Amino acid sequence: MQTVRDLNDLRAAIASFRADGARVALVPTMGALHAGHIALVEAAKRPGTKVVASIFVNPKQFGPTEDLARYPRREAADSRMLVEAGCDLLWLPPVETMYPEGFATNISISGVTEGLDGAARPGHFDGVATVVAKLFNQVGPDTAYFGEKDFQQLQVIRRLVTDLNFPIDIVGVPTQRDDDGLALSSRNIYLDEDERAKAVALPRALGVAARAIARGNLPADVLAEAQTSLISAGFTVDYVTVVDAETLTEEPAADRPRRLLAAARMGQTRLIDNIAISLD
Repeated sequence: MQTVRDLNDLRAAIASFRADGARVALVPTMGALHAGHIALVEAAKRPGTKVVASIFVNPKQFGPTEDLARYPRREAADSRMLVEAGCDLLWLPPVETMYPEGFATNISISGVTEGLDGAARPGHFDGVATVVAKLFNQVGPDTAYFGEKDFQQLQVIRRLVTDLNFPIDIVGVPTQRDDDGLALSSRNIYLDEDERAKAVALPRALGVAARAIARGNLPADVLAEAQTSLISAGFTVDYVTVVDAETLTEEPAADRPRRLLAAARMGQTRLIDNIAISLD
């Protein structure tokens, strides 16, 4: 695996891949890798495709009271994991490459950013869209892989690609989970032993609620029960809601693909999760 920190070196490496006739797949990350990230790399591996993973802890997507300073950084361990997964190139851009002095451009997407985490974390998706657009321009991939755990983010990226005519296929990869069902997340390391044991209430509540809604129970009643269940387990709930799986609008039609999304805090750690609601 090549490890590249200079933009000119990155472009030279990508040009070499292209000269050999390879396609390029990008897996953007903020590091602190786990099995969920590795699943993205493995999904990206195809005959004739070179896989590029990026690690950049993006300051523009953290709010002033969020965990930028303590966000886990473990470059050496991440690099070893990517080598073992068969990644071809690791792009490690420095902050001054991503946001040089005088940087003044911000990408803002309406619609899919306006509720859920967009409401809870003002400016977050501007930071996501801006950094991902830069990564797309730097790497020039044919495909890019994102996890479905960050479902709103996935829809934001799809909107970005459609609106700005990026010639990139966006692939969503199913959420990877621990044996007890908790969605894998770099932030899970913040949970102490007791909080980790309680956190499994989040996927369990979503599973119960999704099945109840699929059976035809009133979503408002089901969501109220899910919120009560999470509060009883020790969570502080930001939201539990059903949205249209494409537009993220609430109160979607029952014959449309729907997604149940939740964000809740266990202690000081904010967890998000989601689950599809069956159309059967």
